[in-house]
Amino acid sequence: MKLSSRARRINRSTGGDIFIFVVLGIAAAFMALPLVYAVSNAFKPLNELFLFPPQFFVRNPTLDNFRDLFVLKGNSWVPFSRYAFNTLLITLLGTAGHVILASLGAYAVAKFRFPGRNLFSSLVLISLMFAPQVTAVPNYLVMSRLGWIDTYLSIIVPAWGMSLGFYLMSKFMGQIPDDLLWAARVDGASELLIFWKIVMPYVKPAWLTLVILSFQQMWGTTGGRFIYSEELKTLPYALQQIVAGGIARAGVSAAVGLIMMIIPITIFVFNQSRVVETMGTSGID
Repeated sequence: MKLSSRARRINRSTGGDIFIFVVLGIAAAFMALPLVYAVSNAFKPLNELFLFPPQFFVRNPTLDNFRDLFVLKGNSWVPFSRYAFNTLLITLLGTAGHVILASLGAYAVAKFRFPGRNLFSSLVLISLMFAPQVTAVPNYLVMSRLGWIDTYLSIIVPAWGMSLGFYLMSKFMGQIPDDLLWAARVDGASELLIFWKIVMPYVKPAWLTLVILSFQQMWGTTGGRFIYSEELKTLPYALQQIVAGGIARAGVSAAVGLIMMIIPITIFVFNQSRVVETMGTSGID
């Protein structure tokens, strides 16, 4: 007991705390540099964007880049709000469906014994090795046969079946004690109630992480292979078309970069705090 108290005092020494704080502060500042640079570029006038050597911080901040962006999109026959709505709809439905289906499938594989269980898990693991370009043609053929080309479903439904979510959730759910689930069944709880009230709170770090990963992926999708109608296209596609205008739109490109990353970063910041808190307090006594 005395040894434990002495070790605790050593670990909490003032000098050690200051050293760790300084090291973490330097690392955090270094990792924040790209974000600060992107924010600074978004408010730079064109003459500062083309300076050499480049200036890290903006000297004469301006909103002209954002004004030019909205002017360009205002001249389009499809409103800017329509692109934003399409992206939000696809992102929210794709993320929610992926988390729910991955969790349900992972619960069945992790906590039930049935023929082909190991084979199914192996196939999911193998599928993680394939790049998206490998499955692009089969995916298009499937969407075409289903009649989902040029619809939201061609982007949303494939997102529900991404292998990463199933693999992540199954690994976390495999750590849940079987005795806890059997105790709930003895008390008369249904499988759906066990899943919702016991399993999902227990694996909260996993599905919050999955929300972050899925949201970031869906937010950046253009849907170019499946969606051809302009009124169904996403915000990243519309912004990419603006950026493709060349060097004259360097300021607009900087504004586009800030808009595209600010929402995923916000989602990550809020969910990260909850993930860390849940990891620190999760567990069953």
